[in-house]
Amino acid sequence: MKYTILTLFPDLIRPWTEESIVQKAIQKGLIEVDIRDIRAYSEDKHKTVDDTPYGGGAGMVMRVDVVVRALEAAGPADERILLSPAGAPFTQRMAEELARKSHLVLLCGRYEGIDARVEHFVTREVSIGDYVLMGGELGALVILEATARLIPGVIKEAESHQQDSFSTGLLDYPHYTRPPEFRGQSVPEILTSGHHAKIAEWRRKQALKRTKERRPDLLEKAELTAKDLVWLEEEST
Repeated sequence: MKYTILTLFPDLIRPWTEESIVQKAIQKGLIEVDIRDIRAYSEDKHKTVDDTPYGGGAGMVMRVDVVVRALEAAGPADERILLSPAGAPFTQRMAEELARKSHLVLLCGRYEGIDARVEHFVTREVSIGDYVLMGGELGALVILEATARLIPGVIKEAESHQQDSFSTGLLDYPHYTRPPEFRGQSVPEILTSGHHAKIAEWRRKQALKRTKERRPDLLEKAELTAKDLVWLEEEST
């Protein structure tokens, strides 16, 4: 997988690629991250990338000509994604879809926004939440992390992400490790029983319980078995 990140602030992105699992994935050749400064595609001596909006209003708007040159210079891509509060919500399902691509271009806006004509040169707009940030860099990093971890070999335990929150349609079950007791809080006995079938059943019930308590909206779309429905009914009584 290749990621090309287009931004006015490359130094906001670089540290993320130099640490932890992302860095190791790059070193192993599993992913490539190409960080490009949009300002390099401005053709005037001042490297201007924005201008005042037509019709008036506060703030500055990134120029369509500069941004499109940056997009086209990135070369052929499976997806050209504009990070935008007006975009489709980023979900685990979208992460799984994008992780199967070979080249993603992630376009980070700044200032008041990007000239609307840029929308004709991207394949989709994506939002990471119903709030507004100062730029698209954090959104680009969210997509980078969420998709890269799904690429075979990036995470050592291939099965670990299959039980993540949202991957199954439910929130993840609670996890515990040593010490077995801490300030009056103990690890559930079932987890130390060695009975794998009962542990699996307990974890499924806990995932259902958590989802019902914290994100009941997810249950409407989750693929639930008859046994799941019985457990949920028992939880309600």
